[in-house]
Amino acid sequence: MYSLPQHKHTPNLHLKVCKNNSPFHPFRVYCSATSTPKSNVKPLVIEPRLVPVVPRVITTIDEHRPMNNDTGLQSTWSHRAWVTIGCTTLLISLGESIKGAMDSNMWVEPIIASWVGYILADLGSGVYHWAIDNYGDGSTPVVGAQIEAFQGHHKWPWTITRREFANNLHALARAVTFAVLPIAIFCHDPVVQGFVGVCSGCIMFSQQFHAWAHGTKSRLPPLVVALQEAGVLVSRSQHGAHHRPPYNNNYCIVSGVWNEFLDKHKVFEAMEMVLYFKTGVRPRSWTEPAPEWIEEIQTSSQIQTQ
Repeated sequence: MYSLPQHKHTPNLHLKVCKNNSPFHPFRVYCSATSTPKSNVKPLVIEPRLVPVVPRVITTIDEHRPMNNDTGLQSTWSHRAWVTIGCTTLLISLGESIKGAMDSNMWVEPIIASWVGYILADLGSGVYHWAIDNYGDGSTPVVGAQIEAFQGHHKWPWTITRREFANNLHALARAVTFAVLPIAIFCHDPVVQGFVGVCSGCIMFSQQFHAWAHGTKSRLPPLVVALQEAGVLVSRSQHGAHHRPPYNNNYCIVSGVWNEFLDKHKVFEAMEMVLYFKTGVRPRSWTEPAPEWIEEIQTSSQIQTQ
């Protein structure tokens, strides 16, 4: 800024009157002005004009965000083949159980074993879900891809409703095939086959039950809605609590029958403490979720494409 001194001039008038008796000579007035500077004069300040600077807005696009018609959500022939083999394996196991029950005229034990398999499948889904939600990353051997996928699911949970059937189940179908097929071929005990067939079947289809838990009631088949409301399949409201803070409950995704017990008695929190004191590894549920894992809201255009 620049300042210029400013001086004010105060006029000092001296009057000199000449008086004449003649009517032809009027009065004459003589004026003189002198200037006296003042010491307390404020300087004149000239301020430069301020031009507002408009900040640039940089828009970034998450390259990992699932887009409409994403090929990663579509089924391939390999996916369909594994799901077909997995379903065939389950049918062999259940068929052996029914055949053995008919031959031995023993029905109660296989039915009870099947019910136990259904209950334990829900527990198993919760333990596995808790483990991959809290430990490991994309570089973890064997299950790294599933860990990364589940973390992405927390940010974009609605994408599971757009994932095609075989794409959603093929990984579990492959695991079930390798684990169950030898039992289905070489074991002929109807009780064992009843337990294995139902338990592995619920585990294999747990991802589909999971997808239905993210669906809207108006878009789901009436039978699925009825099973959810009856508690046979995990409900939408129960699983929805898992996707809200503190993100450390309601892990079971088959029927959800174990969720209340596990959360009320803090079973997973106790397991986390044991693992922490044994290994020093902190679970992700002990800290605030990373920004890239916080759920994004589904846009209207994405809803219309479903």
